[in-house]
Amino acid sequence: MTTRRHPFDALHNFRDLGGYPAAGGRSVRWGLVYRSDSLGKLGSPEDLDRLRALGVRTVIDLRYPWEIAAKGRVPDFEGLEYHNLSIEHRPYDQAEIDPELDPWRYLADRFAEVAEDGVKEIRQALDVITAAEAPVVFHCASGKDRTGLIAALLLTLLGAGEDDIAADFALTELATPHFVAEWHAAHPGLTLRWPGYGRAPEAVIRLTLADLADRYGSVEAYLTGTLGIDRDRIDALRDRLLTD
Repeated sequence: MTTRRHPFDALHNFRDLGGYPAAGGRSVRWGLVYRSDSLGKLGSPEDLDRLRALGVRTVIDLRYPWEIAAKGRVPDFEGLEYHNLSIEHRPYDQAEIDPELDPWRYLADRFAEVAEDGVKEIRQALDVITAAEAPVVFHCASGKDRTGLIAALLLTLLGAGEDDIAADFALTELATPHFVAEWHAAHPGLTLRWPGYGRAPEAVIRLTLADLADRYGSVEAYLTGTLGIDRDRIDALRDRLLTD
């Protein structure tokens, strides 16, 4: 399977993390780990069949419990393992960000907060991905920021380069028009103040990775030191997700 973006009726940002060059001349296997916007939007039997056809049996929902209560979670099906691991602890409304602020610096600062506050949940999410015996999908609301951070950390553990991590992050830009349209549909008559809403340029994740390196010595030091992911765990993750 070599399809990056998978079409769903209700989802706009579901994609495979396979194919990226990784440690030791290996690459990320296709069809084992996916990232997405909210699976709570899956309402049709056809969309649920598409998810099941990919073999997904583990879902990691990175949203706040109150988001799930308001918007729903992935529909249950036989064999599904569901984890709610809310990695963000300081909520904010992107639609209300001050348009005068540097948008990408602002978002990178929020990512730094998540990396600081969500150590326990981030580690748990990476452990679930490592231990899963079937394909995994992790998601937040848009599959952009919280999901983007987990994807960047996961790809770093796998030995992917920054350029590929940044390119993967920026693929969300293909879904930006859908997210803007969804906002307008949910807020008729209101004005979307922030022009960066739904955007995911490479600059955001590059700033985030640079910030982690500045604070912790390297992104790897954050993963191994702050998160406490040891060599055996990294090897197990690579054995599961990388080609031979």
